[in-house]
This record gives sequence, C-alpha cells and structure tokens, in this order.
Amino acid sequence: MATLLPRPPAPRRSPSAGSMAAPRRPAGPTVLLLLLLGACGFFQSYAVEVDVKDASNITCLYAQWMMRFLIKYETNSSDYKNASLDLTSSVTHNGSICGSDTQAALLAVQFGDGHSWSVNFTKNNETYRAEFITFTYNTNDTAVFPDAKRQGPVTIAVKDAMHPIQLNNVFVCHHTTSFEAENVTQIFWNVTMQPFVQNGTIGKKESRCRADTPTSAPTVLPTVANVTTASTTVSPAPTTTPKPAGNPVTGNYSVKTGNKTCLLATVGLQLNISRDKPLLINVDPKTTHTDGTCGNTSATLKLNDGNSTLIDFMFVVNASVQKFYLKEVNVTLVNHQNGSVILSADNNNFSKWDASLGNSYMCRKEQTLEINEDLQVHTFNLWVQPFLVKENKFSIAQECSLDDDTILIPIVVGAALAGLIVIIVIAYIIGRRKSYAGYQTL
Repeated sequence: MATLLPRPPAPRRSPSAGSMAAPRRPAGPTVLLLLLLGACGFFQSYAVEVDVKDASNITCLYAQWMMRFLIKYETNSSDYKNASLDLTSSVTHNGSICGSDTQAALLAVQFGDGHSWSVNFTKNNETYRAEFITFTYNTNDTAVFPDAKRQGPVTIAVKDAMHPIQLNNVFVCHHTTSFEAENVTQIFWNVTMQPFVQNGTIGKKESRCRADTPTSAPTVLPTVANVTTASTTVSPAPTTTPKPAGNPVTGNYSVKTGNKTCLLATVGLQLNISRDKPLLINVDPKTTHTDGTCGNTSATLKLNDGNSTLIDFMFVVNASVQKFYLKEVNVTLVNHQNGSVILSADNNNFSKWDASLGNSYMCRKEQTLEINEDLQVHTFNLWVQPFLVKENKFSIAQECSLDDDTILIPIVVGAALAGLIVIIVIAYIIGRRKSYAGYQTL
C-alpha cells in the first residue's frame, strides 16, 4: 500500500512491527511504502520510504531516501538532449527481498512509465554493504523523452562505492552523492537505510557517510550568499557584473580505457552565471572527480566538482580534414542539500579547440564558451588532447591565435614601414613646396 503525506521527509527511528502492520502473507516479504512530498524551492520531489517485512511480518529491510536522475539521450535528429527524471507519486515495490546469510538483500522500486531502480546488499559476519545499483529508464515515456531515437527500456548497472557498515547500524547520508555512468547521473540525498535488520528493530547507532562527518567540510552549493558576489553590508548595492573571484586553479584531468590513458586535459575552469544575480564559480580540482569515454570519432570529459557542479566536454573528429574539435559542452548545477537542479544548460554547436589528430590543442590565455544567455564557461591555461594519446603525455601542441605572439612581428614591421613611408612622403611634399616658393621669389 502507499500513502502520500504532505510533509518533508524525516528520518524514522526504531519502528516497531506493530506500528507498521501489514497484511499477513503465507510466505515472502511484505513492503510498506510511504511517499513523502517535500518542497525543495522550485520543484517538488518525492521521498520514498520502504519497510520490507519477512513472512513473520517482522521488518527485515528499511530504507528512506530521495533521488533524481539526469539522463542524456539521442533525439531523432541525432542531437543530444538532457532529461530530468524524478520519483512520481505512484511507486511500486515489486521484487524486494529480505536476504539472508546466503542470499543478497534487494531493495527495488518501480515508478513512472516503465522506470525502475534497485540496489542489492551482501553481508558477512560483521558488516554489510551495497554491491550494485541497477537503474532502468524507458525512452517510450514521451513526457520525459519526447523525441528519443532509441525506443524502449535502457538498463545500466553501477558498482556502489559504499564502505562496509557494521551489522545492526543504520546507514545515514543527508548530503548529496551521485553516480555517473553511460550518460546517466544518479543523485541521492537524505538517505537512511538498513538491510538485514535484526529482531525487526532499526539500529539506534548510525554510520554516517563521509560527506556528513564533522571532519569533512560539506560541499557548499554556490549561491548568492556564499560566492564572491555576496555583499557584506546590510544595504544591498546594485550590481550588473560579478565581483572578480580571481583566476581558477588549473587542474590536471585524464580519462583511461583500462590501464591506458586516452584523454588528457589541463585547464582552469570558471563559470559565469548571469541569471538572477551574477555569480562567478571557480571549479576546484582538489574536489573534482574525473570520468569520461574515449572512441575513434568522439570522446567525452566529465568533471564532477563535489556533486554540485557537473561539466561535460564532448570532442569529435572531422574525418575529412583529420582534425578534432570541441563540439558540445553541458553544465549542470545541483543543490547538494536537496538534489534540486539549479541550472542545466548545453550547447552542441561549438567548433572550437581544433587541432590535427595526433596533436594537442593549447591556449594559455582566457577563452570564453557561450553556453546560453545565462551561462558562460571561462577557460585558463588550456591544454587538451582527446585522441591518440601516447605514453600518458601530450603530443605537439597547436596553439590558439591568442597565444601566438609571432603574428605580431609582421604586423609591427608593416606598421613601422607604413609610418616611415608616410613620413617620407610628407617630408617630400614639404620640401617641394619650399622649393617652389623660393623659385617664385626670384
């Protein structure tokens, strides 16, 4: 059964079997599913609460969490679009399993038009851990994918990086975490979860995720209150441009296929957001996770800064001239506190950063990528090679015109010669006039 409650989700502690009674079945687990509707600024998101009970009507697996999916899909016109998929008010729970010493526990939910999500847990004598997260989205859902080229369900599996948790402890993670694979970003927050519940009672001791621990500074979403444009006085001062945040730190990023590096990038990145109030956001290489894909004709660099700033760069090959270039940039800003997408923008019409295959592209000066009217990406100290990387090193670099000081030499020489010619002509004219005037006085 399912109940919709108009209140924000709150962690549930030590539920008793009697307080969450479910119809008795002869065998197999039963599940109590609650959907909690929370207001998250400018969107509404549903939190799902699942209480799996065994054949004796005793809780064996409990979970409450919120999640959202960002999906990049190909359209009928061979372009790519970004879709956002949220939990709906109609969620089912078929296939959840209590698990045992020899069988993995499974938490599974289904929602929307053919979408589903599940995670399985294993245990030993002392600990439990999540193993794999499986997500299936259905591109036949025209409300989410109105012009998808590929039709039908698409399934991806991601190995969970969850560290082992002590048995009978409840895992809690309020901060946003995400997994990214195969053009899908899964975002989770406000997670409370415990498989292999002993004696039907949720553990009183919590095991927190690293992002929630006091020793780990939480990721702070760039907002008007905490970026460089924030005013320190009470009276607001009108502004049309962001206060300078300084150039970003240059980061070194790489993508591998197996043990072989297939993409190299060195760049400092800064986002300039002009929507509402201007914001400048510097990407921090120390908190940025790198992912991506490599191929013969396309390559993608995916950067994730603290699960709040996601930037994708897509490179393609122009086979007719044997050159590569930057074709597309996608940027997503996520609120780490509630998983809401603050801004999502992309531009797939670039023809920048081009160089011959086997070479790299370099531009030390600042460049600007116009994503849309609200967002710009500024790059500094750029050096990138998305194809044919050898021995984990950049190949010969083709520099941008901004860096090429040699073109100034002929310009300066030409200007000097032109100036000299002008001076000679003027001197000649003045000399002729004086000579003519002297001749007239004779």
